[in-house]
Amino acid sequence: MKQSAFSSRPRYAGALLFACILLLTGRRLDAGVTIITHGFEADSSYPTWVTAMADAIPRYPGFPGTNFTTYRLTMSYNGTAYIISSTRTNGAPPSATDSGEIIVELDWSQISGDVFDDYASTFGVGFAASLALAQTNLISELNGHALTEFPVHLIGHSRGGSLVSEISRHLGTNGVWVDHLTTLDPYPVNNDGNSNFPATITDAPAVNTYETVLFADNYWQDLGAGYGFGDPDGERVNGAYVRQLTSLSGGYDNDHSNVHLWYHGTVVLTTPANDTGASITASERNSWWVAYEQKGTNAGFEYSLIGGADRLSTDQPLGTGHSAIIDGYNQMWDFGAGTLNNRKALGTNNGTWASLIKFNRLETNQVAQGQSIPLKYYYQWARPATSNATVSIYLDDDLNALNSNQKLLLQMNVPGSSTNVNAITFSAPLFATNAAPGWHSLLAVIDNGTRTRYLYAPEMVQVIQPLVLDIAQISSGQFRIGVNGQANETIVLESSFDLTSWQSVATNTLTATRWIYTNNAAATTSKLFYRARLSN
Repeated sequence: MKQSAFSSRPRYAGALLFACILLLTGRRLDAGVTIITHGFEADSSYPTWVTAMADAIPRYPGFPGTNFTTYRLTMSYNGTAYIISSTRTNGAPPSATDSGEIIVELDWSQISGDVFDDYASTFGVGFAASLALAQTNLISELNGHALTEFPVHLIGHSRGGSLVSEISRHLGTNGVWVDHLTTLDPYPVNNDGNSNFPATITDAPAVNTYETVLFADNYWQDLGAGYGFGDPDGERVNGAYVRQLTSLSGGYDNDHSNVHLWYHGTVVLTTPANDTGASITASERNSWWVAYEQKGTNAGFEYSLIGGADRLSTDQPLGTGHSAIIDGYNQMWDFGAGTLNNRKALGTNNGTWASLIKFNRLETNQVAQGQSIPLKYYYQWARPATSNATVSIYLDDDLNALNSNQKLLLQMNVPGSSTNVNAITFSAPLFATNAAPGWHSLLAVIDNGTRTRYLYAPEMVQVIQPLVLDIAQISSGQFRIGVNGQANETIVLESSFDLTSWQSVATNTLTATRWIYTNNAAATTSKLFYRARLSN
């Protein structure tokens, strides 16, 4: 559909009408925090494959920006408390990037190899990590912001799968929704059916997906020895898109490690792909992924916000009878996947945080300046309906919510949702004062008075400068038609006797911002309408 400017009065009198086009692009957007962590490390050495994966994410095809930020959070235990420090290891400070992407390597290697002391259980480590992620003073370069203010993608291997599941649970009990939970061959020590004598600790379970996780995927194998810490078997996770890996020859010398290498191969799409510990060669590309997954390009990391794949797809990559992608989507409430009890309920949600869960455009048609754009978001704030939070909608020139180039479209008050999820459909006005020509992203911000969360819509919009049409009579039957537009736009000038049937008069690609066309009408014509529109 094209928006047009047209003009007419009886016998060629001039008039003005403005048109602005707001176009939808298929570009995927993000602006979130990706947290990657490891599992059991017997010698307390930090596994460099985590760094390799973190460094590869900004090189992923379609990464939404030219710069990024990477931190390493290091956890230790001093005998009485967990100590967590942060170091920026790559990229620029968060406020200086255009992508808004923050990548976190969660290093708990100093703890993860101890399976005889309670402090090393993922119950305790997960609680401490979740508190740290929600702190506003954890990372000084965030200038008073917490990592949990942004959409969170948790990725954990082995015991790390137990850890990220427990982090998601604790975040959820405070009202923080996790956008994406990825478990890589999850293996909780002495839990979920595992028996690990002589280890005395018990890890948090990983078998269930909690109700405040929007999308979950699980990649696991049972090709290993099935016991011990060297090459254990992982497990399937309820409520996730489950992808069992049945062919993992090559790579590392154990199948358990090959699961994180498999996922690395969905981030790094070139061959060979090396994670510093092993490589994916042409042989692994041909045997590790099924045809649907296209040698790794259509699998794994593709379902992240950065990857932008359709999480609501009913496709079953392994064929009929196997898990569908949509199985990993939260269906406790209807976010587009229907309703099905595929999540484990939380014991409590104290509503410390209000969370935006989804945010989208509803239409792709053209929108004129002065008109509105229909939008929809889902939110949860586990407080009574008598409480009020504020939702603000912005146009943004990049994907960084921490700088100051956003333009406010509107603000609205929303009530607490108790334990429910509320869906709000509304329209945001676009005016010349807040919708300049060019490409923009849409940003939604929820503020409950003490905590703030940010979420970008996956649809990007382009505002086109209005077409302005004017008509002046030069002489009897001869008229000068002026069209003001934007350089390089191709404009079609059309005429009509009845506003129903239109015929092309002339077409021109603007070299400047104004085009003047002289038209001669038949002497017998009593009324004629003109309009200008953009060409396809």
